[in-house]
Amino acid sequence: MIKIKEGILLGEDELSFTFSRSSKPGGQNVNKISSRVTLLFDVANSPSLSAEHKNQIMTRLRTRVNKHGVLRVVAQLHRSQAANREAAIERFVELLQENLKPVKFRKKTRISRAAKKRRLNEKKCRSRLKQERTKPTGWDE
Repeated sequence: MIKIKEGILLGEDELSFTFSRSSKPGGQNVNKISSRVTLLFDVANSPSLSAEHKNQIMTRLRTRVNKHGVLRVVAQLHRSQAANREAAIERFVELLQENLKPVKFRKKTRISRAAKKRRLNEKKCRSRLKQERTKPTGWDE
């Protein structure tokens, strides 16, 4: 069982893996061994997730979820297949943890009158400084 957060556990049988040759450098090893791991998770048909959680994942991770509702995570950092498999699972858990957090709503605030006044005074001072640097147009050299 993979623990995503409190109350959400996924069975490893819900994850499927495909292996292919990595595009990373690695000498002759790259040409012989399929070390890249692609983790596939069917979000749309997962029995472990509630409808609300499925909707959150589908909307927030829409670039990683295909039209059939399958989430895809690729790992090819390591030279060994086992290490890449662990890295893919780790990244998958991080993605779900990040995207299942509740959204914090922004409180509307106003800029204080003093802050507005300070900002405008700084702009006036800067403008005056720049005007003093320019030559008067009436002078001949």
